[in-house]
Amino acid sequence: MPDGGGERDDLAELLARRALTEDAARADAVDRRHAGGGRTARENVADLVDPGSFVEYGRFAIAAQRGRREVDDLIARTPADGLIGGTARINGELFGERAACAVLSYDYTVMAGTQGALGHRKKDRLFELIERMRLPTVFYAEGGGGRPGDTDYPVVSALDTRAFALWAKLSGLVPRIAVVAGRCFAGNAVIAGCSDLIVATENVSLGMGGPAMIEGGGLGKVDPDEVGPIAMQAGNGVVDVVVADEAEATALTKRLLGYFQGATPPGVAPDQACLREAIPARARRAYDVRPVVETLADEGSVTFLRERFAPELVTALARIEGRPVGFVANDSRHVAGAITSDASDKAARFLQLCDNFGLPVVSLVDTPGFMVGPEAEATGLVRHASRLLVAGAALRVPLVAVILRRGYGLGAQAMVGGSLHEPLLTVAWPSAHLGPMGLEGAVRLALRKELEAIADEAEREQRVRDLTAAAEENAKALNAAALFELDDVIDPAETRALIAATLAAAGPDDARGARGFVDTW
Repeated sequence: MPDGGGERDDLAELLARRALTEDAARADAVDRRHAGGGRTARENVADLVDPGSFVEYGRFAIAAQRGRREVDDLIARTPADGLIGGTARINGELFGERAACAVLSYDYTVMAGTQGALGHRKKDRLFELIERMRLPTVFYAEGGGGRPGDTDYPVVSALDTRAFALWAKLSGLVPRIAVVAGRCFAGNAVIAGCSDLIVATENVSLGMGGPAMIEGGGLGKVDPDEVGPIAMQAGNGVVDVVVADEAEATALTKRLLGYFQGATPPGVAPDQACLREAIPARARRAYDVRPVVETLADEGSVTFLRERFAPELVTALARIEGRPVGFVANDSRHVAGAITSDASDKAARFLQLCDNFGLPVVSLVDTPGFMVGPEAEATGLVRHASRLLVAGAALRVPLVAVILRRGYGLGAQAMVGGSLHEPLLTVAWPSAHLGPMGLEGAVRLALRKELEAIADEAEREQRVRDLTAAAEENAKALNAAALFELDDVIDPAETRALIAATLAAAGPDDARGARGFVDTW
């Protein structure tokens, strides 16, 4: 029993050591971080998790460098071996017990966030716990990759490190969001790349090898910020959302995680009547499809993903009456909404993400079909296009399709899971036209001999226009519905209510990783 004579020596020692793991013990390192516009790892974690919920693992680990540095120096300068990790709650006020998560963060103030021997062991431990407890995970991945300076463990290759395999095996089992800021190279970049979603700040440089590796490979000297800047990595689809700084990244990460944590109370429904004017009267006029997504979803609930990559295909997470859903939509402002190889990959991967974590999909279709021609085929279109069809056919979550304007060819079929009758509900707006291919092309192909027999070019082209107009009349959604190719043709203002009713009829889907892995691309 305590004798009342004051604090015990062993407790005092513990508290003193614990204090050395906090930011306040390294004011110089923290000041440098703040001076560069960044936040510390502990500041990010504290901002992300619910107050008082963080249970830390491996707080007292230090860098494995006893062979070259004094232990007291390691304790003072390498807290947690540069990796903070543990369990916590995120969005607890919304999701209660479903708010349980894991959080890890490399600490750039400790040897540039490099991956140390004990840090790898800590990841192994946490990754195994994440699997056992099925914990959604957030990982702040900034850092310089592997650390060559550790001396306490004999190493030749270190290729037996298990952390990367354990992290990759979590794919499809639990949702994982990576946050990258500043420089993120090599093993740190792999942590990000294996994640389901990557949130990146504008100052990021992300790459599979940093400057030392590049120079060591005989590829010349490269400034760290030029290895993989955000203009490159957002445009090529590596990152999902770009934000200004770590504070915004943390706020967005909480929002993204919420889509996977479940339903919320129904949100405000935007004015649905405006959808009646969303599609231009001129059939060839392009328009921005994102306002259609935002109108169908609960007000303020939409997050667009990979906006700078394959912009002809829009992907977004959102809520309808509080239920999280995924949207895919064609954007006619880019290549007329045709589906390219990149768009196929973007959509297929998004469908996998939704399917693995139980998010219904709403597909908004306005496409002339797959992009064709020698340039398109040079991108491997046959394989990429087929990937979208395979991903759509494999969907087990509810799918609802809405034909907004054009639904032509295999591209339109790929947008609806392979067939108009694959979705739980397939409806069209009054402006919609459908066909096995672009109508003018269909006319020229089907009536080639008749057209060739017309000697006068002007007369021949007028004949094409007349026949195309007749085909367009026949291609109206109402005619397709009369043959029951469609389930219904609807007033656009009814769309949100019909989607919500169909999803309600389908019932809840709490798959939580019961499907398979999510392809990184």
